[in-house]
Amino acid sequence: MLLIPAIDLKDGQCVRLRQGRMEDDTVFSNNPVEVAGRWVDAGGRRLHLVDLSGAFAGEPVNGAAIRNIAKAYPDMPIQVGGGIRDEVTIEAYLKAGVTYCIIGTQAVKEPDFVARACKAFPGHVIVGLDAKEGMVAINGWAEVTDQEVTELARRFQDDGVSSIVYTDIGRDGMMTGPNVEATTALANAINIPVVASGGITNIGDIEALCKADTSNITAAITGRAIYEGTLDFAVGQRLADELTG
Repeated sequence: MLLIPAIDLKDGQCVRLRQGRMEDDTVFSNNPVEVAGRWVDAGGRRLHLVDLSGAFAGEPVNGAAIRNIAKAYPDMPIQVGGGIRDEVTIEAYLKAGVTYCIIGTQAVKEPDFVARACKAFPGHVIVGLDAKEGMVAINGWAEVTDQEVTELARRFQDDGVSSIVYTDIGRDGMMTGPNVEATTALANAINIPVVASGGITNIGDIEALCKADTSNITAAITGRAIYEGTLDFAVGQRLADELTG
């Protein structure tokens, strides 16, 4: 299982939110490129970048910081989410050196957009599904829909999506542990690889995800834990390698 460090961007700074609330943020650095280098040096094999401001604005806001990271680490696979609502944005990110673009809100509002994006950019599209008590949320988690996460995920099974990033909003940034049960249920319900997100706190959470009753959780995103020091990123990745081979 791949452990992916998260870099969340707001106003050009690296922050972490609690349950997606923009007003409840902790600033960890004003140098995103330096932070990216920290995780590259720690053995990270992929970076997860989120344009938080863009998620609310509906268009890229922190694109400059993302491009700077991609330029500084051209050999590092990077996945980006937040404010990606059209093919023009996807194309621009890919040209800047980003490897994967995560479609979230637009995947919920216009599921057919995912199929078109996968056809236009094969192998570069990830769907991000963020759920609160099993129901999908959009627009930077500001709006909870009436769509159930597993039902929606099944719609993308034949589109060519690289993976689905599943975030439990109630756990995100709260340091309460991931929702292993819900993540496992989603992973077992679809044939698209699932990336777990939200709530990872310590090495025990990595072990729990690796030992989940599924082989379809292929990666996990971690944020606040590695910034606050409750999880040593390098140790976590070594354990994941040992447990999942």
